[in-house]
Amino acid sequence: MTQPVTSSPAPAPTQPVSWADPARAAAFTAWLNEEAPRHGLQPASLTLASADASFRRYLRVDSAAGPRIIMDAPPDKENCVPFVQVAELMAAAGLNVPQVLAWQQAQGFMLLSDLGAHTMMSVLDPAQPQAAAPLYSQATDALVQWQRASRPGVLPEYDEALLRRELSLFPDWYLGQYRQFQMNDDQRNLLDKAFTAIVQHNLAAPKVFVHRDFMARNLMLGRSEAGSPPGPLGVLDFQDAVHGPITYDIASLMRDAFLTWEEDFVIDVTVRYWEKARKAGLMDFEDWHSDFGAFYRGVEWMGLQRHLKVAGIFARLTLRDGKPRYLADTPRFIHYIRSTANRYRALGPLLKFIDQVENIQTVSGYAYGRV
Repeated sequence: MTQPVTSSPAPAPTQPVSWADPARAAAFTAWLNEEAPRHGLQPASLTLASADASFRRYLRVDSAAGPRIIMDAPPDKENCVPFVQVAELMAAAGLNVPQVLAWQQAQGFMLLSDLGAHTMMSVLDPAQPQAAAPLYSQATDALVQWQRASRPGVLPEYDEALLRRELSLFPDWYLGQYRQFQMNDDQRNLLDKAFTAIVQHNLAAPKVFVHRDFMARNLMLGRSEAGSPPGPLGVLDFQDAVHGPITYDIASLMRDAFLTWEEDFVIDVTVRYWEKARKAGLMDFEDWHSDFGAFYRGVEWMGLQRHLKVAGIFARLTLRDGKPRYLADTPRFIHYIRSTANRYRALGPLLKFIDQVENIQTVSGYAYGRV
């Protein structure tokens, strides 16, 4: 029997905080010194908590009430208004999200409650899916809770224009900039036809609130007192939330950007999510309420769009933003893309094109005896 996932991984080493811009460093110090007495902060304890794929980074500081998080988001590069809006929506839906304690909007400094130092990702082992199952059950509980709160006209629409902008990242950054692959007219038409099919499939799905990056790295292990069970998973990195296809977040969770599960575990978790979602009245679309296979096909088409987009984003992060570590996960996305394309006849030309780009040789025809 596999051991249960522990919620107490080894603490990460602390990192000092450095500033590339002296003027921003001075502005931050002035803001922190002003907020410190109001919130019982201890400025000398400041360390780097994490940085993400955007221009935001997160600092941790001790306080009389426990650790706090500071978001450093340069206003010329990051807009914090959506973060505050979505945090309020998620909190109203009952999710465990950071509370905004102070916000200097003009300079992009924000004081937040701390959901803990350990992500769900930090305790997962792809070789032990059964040990991970309780955490994924918590994650899908939170996802359904978020989706049940959905209503139109609140968040930006995940419409055709946005879907196509995201897909364009693949030819612009992954093919053109990273692979230096120059498409001819036939190849461009092939890709355009595949993108149109992907967009049409995904726009047909029912719409709900979509986190848009709902995966293990953005879920925090709940804090717990000694001798008591941990609290609910915390949810982070939700500022890009939209109103869009219900298939998106479960595809993001189970076709993770940074780890790969075996297909049977992916299907098992997705089935359990589907059962929760249909009980909540979220699967009243065509035959999705009664046919998991029909819903799962929708998840695969949505996942395909996400993987093409993220391959482009990771190339852009490397080439434009100087963050090469993300491209180490590119083979995972190519595998996801090829696996999905291989299952659908309409995507056969896309599969052949990807194989050409990646210089993957496939066996065609039949062979008898040993090959």
